[in-house]
Amino acid sequence: QVQLVESGGGLVQAGGSLRLSCAVSTSIVSFSAMSWYRQAPGKQRDLVAMITLGGNTNYLDSVKGRFTISRDNAKNTVYLQMNSLKPEDTAVYYCNVKRGSTSSWGQGTQVTVSS
Repeated sequence: QVQLVESGGGLVQAGGSLRLSCAVSTSIVSFSAMSWYRQAPGKQRDLVAMITLGGNTNYLDSVKGRFTISRDNAKNTVYLQMNSLKPEDTAVYYCNVKRGSTSSWGQGTQVTVSS
């Protein structure tokens, strides 16, 4: 079973930056896609950013130009660099990996942006 451990969340002022990390327990080169989702209280879980095995990326419109997803195959880790953070970015951020029909989730890391 694949295990994912997120880290890097915390409390930051608006305009600040955070870098989230997702350490995966197995080689990530076999995953077709690695993603970050977020879920604010009382809201649905939304896809924030995705990176494919080929390196293609997709972003939620509201984070384009501010967030960057990347992957380090040697470290089996996917990152989410978040700049110019806004209060509306406050949520629990989850890492997700997909291989075929299998999808695995991390436990989430809280990001709180104060105004």
